[in-house]
Amino acid sequence: MVSAVFHTSLDTRAASAQAPAVIGARPRAAAAPLAPAPQSAPRRPGFDWRGMLRKVLPPIAGIALLVGIWALATINSTTFPTPAATFVEAIKVFSDPFYSKGPNDQGIGWNILFSLERVAVGFGLAALVGIPLGFIIGRFEFANSMVAPIISLLKPVSPLAWLPIGLLVFKAANPAAIWTIFICSIWPMVVNTAVGVQRVPSDYLNVARVLNLSEWKIVTKILFPAVLPYMLTGVRLSVGTAWLVIVAAEMLTGGVGIGFWVWDEWNNLNVKHILIAILVIGVVGLLLEWALIAVAKRFSYDEV
Repeated sequence: MVSAVFHTSLDTRAASAQAPAVIGARPRAAAAPLAPAPQSAPRRPGFDWRGMLRKVLPPIAGIALLVGIWALATINSTTFPTPAATFVEAIKVFSDPFYSKGPNDQGIGWNILFSLERVAVGFGLAALVGIPLGFIIGRFEFANSMVAPIISLLKPVSPLAWLPIGLLVFKAANPAAIWTIFICSIWPMVVNTAVGVQRVPSDYLNVARVLNLSEWKIVTKILFPAVLPYMLTGVRLSVGTAWLVIVAAEMLTGGVGIGFWVWDEWNNLNVKHILIAILVIGVVGLLLEWALIAVAKRFSYDEV
């Protein structure tokens, strides 16, 4: 009897706990949601000193190592100049780079400008011939089969081997040097442009056929935008080749130019000026390379 009453009481409590609220009873207020924690204002990114040091320190360390080896190798030398002596002479050379005391005695600035002028003319002529020829070779199989053996035969020829041909034909040193630049810088542009045309997806050309586009529109609207990165790579390689060739050509032809300046200083046994010229040639070539790499990245679609 007592057990039955006890179980009934427990069942009643459980039922009342599970029963819905009584109608008319005041509902219990819901707990207010927690307010979000205040967020601090985003910090403005400061200058990345560590990243800057990681980019700057390795080149500086490499240059310092090179200069250190040079200083150690010439510490007791009487013929080869030390880095300090070369630096002092470089200050004198660059203090007046554009003096002119006759056709064979001009400042290093004039020599650099004359060399760049020859490179610009020879390279420009090579671009006018090489880029259209590359489009023709890449576009038409017959032209590719006809010209490919000629390119394979002439491309490996040393640049200076063309200089006597230029002297024989043009009877003057300046056009002969320009001819040598032209014939040596044309091949990278022809080959890279032709490869770029051949790698254009066939779907693009099929759409052009469906739309009945003219050959001019196919070249200007489809091939040129797709081939531009390849073409700029060929231009960059050609400029590097042209700058290498002009120095060697001017050594042999004479006149005014950085190559002639090096050879003239060698005849005067001025090794300090030769080292300065080597540094100038390297810096100018590096600047040309950086400029063309920047242009190539501007027209690259790899990251789009």
